[in-house]
Amino acid sequence: MTSSFPRTVMLLGSGELGKEVAIAAQRLGCRVIAVDRYGGAPAMQVADRSEVLPMTDPEALKAVVRAHQPDLVIPEIEALAVDALADLEAKGITVIPTARATAVTMNRDRIRDLAATTLGLRTARFAYAESAEALAEAAAPLGWPVVVKPVMSSSGKGQSVVRGPEDIQAAWDAAQAGARGTGTRVIVEEFLHFDLEITLLTVRQWEGPTLFCPPIGHIQERGDYQCSWQPAALDAAALDQAQAMARAVTDELGGAGLFGVEFFLCRRPEGTAAAGQGGALEVVFSELSPRPHDTGLVTLMGQNLSEFELHLRAVLGLPIPAIRSVGPAASRVILAEQSLEQVRFEGVAEALGTPDTQVLLFGKPDARPHRRMGVALARGADEAQARARADAAARQIRVVAG
Repeated sequence: MTSSFPRTVMLLGSGELGKEVAIAAQRLGCRVIAVDRYGGAPAMQVADRSEVLPMTDPEALKAVVRAHQPDLVIPEIEALAVDALADLEAKGITVIPTARATAVTMNRDRIRDLAATTLGLRTARFAYAESAEALAEAAAPLGWPVVVKPVMSSSGKGQSVVRGPEDIQAAWDAAQAGARGTGTRVIVEEFLHFDLEITLLTVRQWEGPTLFCPPIGHIQERGDYQCSWQPAALDAAALDQAQAMARAVTDELGGAGLFGVEFFLCRRPEGTAAAGQGGALEVVFSELSPRPHDTGLVTLMGQNLSEFELHLRAVLGLPIPAIRSVGPAASRVILAEQSLEQVRFEGVAEALGTPDTQVLLFGKPDARPHRRMGVALARGADEAQARARADAAARQIRVVAG
């Protein structure tokens, strides 16, 4: 990639992660065009230009790219007309990381098949179903409980834990309601009892080795991230396994940029050959996003280069001499509790009274229950202190009617 500037970057998706990507791009002298389905989205508030259009309309997407002729198209959401990206790439437009990677990872069945079947990575046992009856048949051999998800969704929409056969119909209905697109297919997985869930931010360069950020621990509720901390404590063997798996899947997808690769760390069952190896953990591949990850917001406090800076350096072909932790850091999301047409925030001053704390308010124009409206970030002398400070700051902030 040439390193001449300025360059024009088009973001397809303009939420809170896109906003940070836009800021990182502008700091490197890029012009930014932010595109989303609604006006005033977070990244639009800092971009040079913005466009509003239906993101799943292939002709509208191709038209906006043709109109602006960006040097790079960076998808920042999953609800996209991915076939349009393949057409654009075929005509010489650089799609990050690639059009194929974007298409594969927006479908849980395609990324799971690639990981488990093509690459032979350890995943949760799983099956697919296209009706409530087929779901019941597929779930039973996995053992109860199971997890049911639409093959196309984001932020935990349509996901549920099914405790027994009596809950199958409700899980099917929830998956259909939360799915993106027109397909009815769902994935059903065994319920893993894990010790830790991590995101391994993986940086693939056009030239040069694949790089890894210090691992990020996180907790999800309703299938959506609630808090994260970095560096997560895991032994060298488990980290080596995770890095090898992340390298394998990102090499298969190709291109350049930062990938958020999620893993479960599960204690091996008693009586297995590996169970006596000092409580060794088994690393299980979960999911992958070919873009900065929400749990990686913690890198704004925890690393010398944030995930957004790393993403831009990688896609622009700029050097990344080193990625290092600058000390324990943590994040805690700030959620809305109710639907609001306009919002304002109370408690910001109180939140910022906590030492070594930052607050990011995303600028979303409206709210609904559990919508992520901001995040509190903190550093500490250790993980416990960093997490306590982030939690304390987030508790101070209230999302109220504007």
